[in-house]
Amino acid sequence: MKLKVAEVLLECLREQGVDTIFGYPGGTVINIYDALYNRKDITHILTVHEQGATHAADGYARATGKVGIVLVTSGPGASNTVTGIATAYRDSVPMVVITGQVARPLLGKDSFQELDIRSITKPITKKNYMVKNPEALPEIVRDAFRIARSGRPGPVLIDIPKDVQMTEIEYQPMDIINSRKAVSSLGFTKETSSNLDKAVELINNSKRPVIYAGGGVKISDSCGKLLKFAEKLKSPVCCSLMGIGTFPGTHPYFMGLIGMHGSRCSNTAICNCDLLIAVGARFSDRTTCKADEFAQYADIIQIDIDPQELGKNVNIRIPLCGDVNKYLELLTERVEEKKLSAWSKQIQNWKEAYAVSYKSNGSLNPQYLLNKLYELTAGKSIVTTEVGQNQMWAAQYYTFTEPRTFISSGGLGTMGYGLSAAIGAAVGRPDYRVINIAGDGSFRMNLAELSTISKYKLPIIQVLLNNNSLGMVRQWQKFFFNERYSHTSLKDEINYGKLADAFGIRSMRIIENSEVEKVFAEALEINEPALIECMIHPDDLVLPMVPAGEPISECIGDF
Repeated sequence: MKLKVAEVLLECLREQGVDTIFGYPGGTVINIYDALYNRKDITHILTVHEQGATHAADGYARATGKVGIVLVTSGPGASNTVTGIATAYRDSVPMVVITGQVARPLLGKDSFQELDIRSITKPITKKNYMVKNPEALPEIVRDAFRIARSGRPGPVLIDIPKDVQMTEIEYQPMDIINSRKAVSSLGFTKETSSNLDKAVELINNSKRPVIYAGGGVKISDSCGKLLKFAEKLKSPVCCSLMGIGTFPGTHPYFMGLIGMHGSRCSNTAICNCDLLIAVGARFSDRTTCKADEFAQYADIIQIDIDPQELGKNVNIRIPLCGDVNKYLELLTERVEEKKLSAWSKQIQNWKEAYAVSYKSNGSLNPQYLLNKLYELTAGKSIVTTEVGQNQMWAAQYYTFTEPRTFISSGGLGTMGYGLSAAIGAAVGRPDYRVINIAGDGSFRMNLAELSTISKYKLPIIQVLLNNNSLGMVRQWQKFFFNERYSHTSLKDEINYGKLADAFGIRSMRIIENSEVEKVFAEALEINEPALIECMIHPDDLVLPMVPAGEPISECIGDF
C-alpha cells in the first residue's frame, strides 16, 4: 500500500511493539504529528521540554525493558535531547530518538532551525541516520531498533527531513517483533569455551569468592539466574549503582553497594576475596576508586557482552565475552555446589559489625525517612532518583528486592533526571507506585515537568529532600576544602508547597521524624500526584565515603 513517510514511520513503530512516544511538536515534525492525530494505538506524552521527553523515554525503557521513543523537532528541539541521549548511552538504555530536519533543498544553508544533530550525537549514540531516500525509511527504522536493543543496548537517532516525511512510498508491513527476545541470544561465541573451562576451575578452587553484579544482569533479564548461581556457590554478592535490584536486597548473601559510597562489608570483602566474579559490570572509577589496589588478592572473572569493557579499567584473569544470561546458565550447570564456610561466617560478621548507621544533625533524618518509606511500601514501588546525596541515600537505605525498581543516572550523573524518568516509569508501569527522591538542587533543574505529571494525573510521589544546598558538593567542600562552601547554598526561600499548588498537585511537609509515617502513609493512600517537602539539615552526610584517589579499604566512618 502507498502511504506518506510520516504514516509509514508510525506503522514501523507499531511493528516494533511501540505503544508510547514522548515528545514535543515543532515545524519539522508537524507531518508526523498530523499522522499521529487519529492514531488510537500509540499514546503520545507531551512533556514541557525536550530534555524531559528524553529522560521520560529513558525511564520508560528502564522500567519496562522496552525501547523508549522520543519525537522532537529540529534545531533546538533536537539539541535539547543531547543530555538525555548521553545519559541513556552511558547507562546502556535502549532508545530511538526521532528528530525532524529541514527539507533536503535547505540542508547546508544555515536554514532556520537547521542543525547537524548527527555530528553532535555521534559520540553518544550506537548509530545515527539521516533519511535522505524516502524508500529507505522502513529498513532504517527496523535497523535502528535492532541496534538499540541488541548486544549492549543504547540510543539510536533517526533524523528525517521535512520533505521526506511528505513523500509517498510503497509500504510492506512486517510482523511485530518481541523486543525482549532480541537481546538475549546475541553475543555468545563458542571460541570462548576455553576461558569458560578456566573460569569453572577457578570457581571450584576458590575459598573466598565474591560476586559483583552490575546493570548488565538486569539488561539481560538474568536476575533469576544470578540468584541460582550465587546460591549454588554460597557466595556473597555486592552490586554497582546500576546493579541495584538485580539481587534481592533482603537475601542473606547480599552485602550492598560497592565503591565510593558502598557498604564497609562489600568493600572489605572485595579487599579480602580470592576470586571476584564480575557479572555485567564495567568497574567504573566510582566502584574501584583506586583501581591498582582494587581486589589485589583476587583473580577476576569478568562477564560482559561488550568486548571493549573487558579488562578496560582493571586487570582481569579471565574474560568471558557474551550474553550474561547464557554464561550464568553454563556456569551454574558446571560449577560444584559449595557449602557454607568460614568465609560465609566472616561475611555475616562483617555485615553485623559494619551495618550502615547514622546519627541526627537535626530533627529529620533522610536515612530514617527512606527506611520508613521502604517499610510502608514493602518495597513494591519504583524509585527514581536525582543525582547527589539523595541518590546515595536511596541506594543505601531503601531495600530493593526486584529488578527495574531502582532508576537513576549512574554513568553521567545527570541532575534533573529523576522527575522526568518517573514520568516514563509511571506511564510504562502503572501497576507500580512511582516515587522520585530528589535534592532541592536537582529538583529545580526540571521542576516544570510537574506540569506533565499534573496533566496526565500520574500518581507520582515527589519526595523533596530540602537542605537548602547542593548537598554532595557541599559535603566535599566540608571534608576536602576546609568548609569553604563556595556557591553551594541555595537559600532562595522557595515555597514548594505553593509551587505544587500552582500545578494542581497536593503538597505536604515533614519537619520531624515523628511526622514521616503519617505523611507517607497518606501520600501512598491517595491515587494522585503528591509533593512531600522534607526539611533536612545541610550537615546530614552520605557515609561511608571513600575519598578520591584512595583504595576502597580507606573510608570515612559510618557517621
